Amino acid sequence: MAVRKVAVNDKMQKGYVYYLTEPVGKNFDLQFKPQLTPKQMLALGVFGGKYMTDCQKEFPKDWFVKVKLDSEKHDPLKNFFGVNASQPLFVWRRKGWIYHEDPHGWFQWYGRYYMGRRCSDDVRQIKRWKAIARHIAQVKKNCQAGDLVCRPKQRQAILHWAYDSRKI
Repeated sequence: MAVRKVAVNDKMQKGYVYYLTEPVGKNFDLQFKPQLTPKQMLALGVFGGKYMTDCQKEFPKDWFVKVKLDSEKHDPLKNFFGVNASQPLFVWRRKGWIYHEDPHGWFQWYGRYYMGRRCSDDVRQIKRWKAIARHIAQVKKNCQAGDLVCRPKQRQAILHWAYDSRKI
């Protein structure tokens, strides 16, 4: 595979350059096994439709076909479960969860990772992804299998991390 250069100039990031060194959707860390692709997540409804509305040019156009986006406001009704399961970006920044190269947060990291970028933050982000298992365990413990109205906020949060919470 030829290495591809990506130059980013959007609302939150100017002059950032990274390289795609792996094939799209391949060669993931052995511990990282997301159940949903970024495209699937967007199509289902995540982050209230507000997420990454300024950086669509960076990713494949087909990721955004039939996706309910809103560049003005976060709308929980655009989420698959119709509930708010997000904290504002300023909270993520204050807690130190934002890696400087991915100012939109985890999903931006995942989109870039999925496209083939590898970076020094991969280990931390994969560790954070694995930590969502505790929420999956709570849904399994407290809900009947397939009961999508049980713990919708927790299910939406799980969905935000590329786990298919519809199948729990």
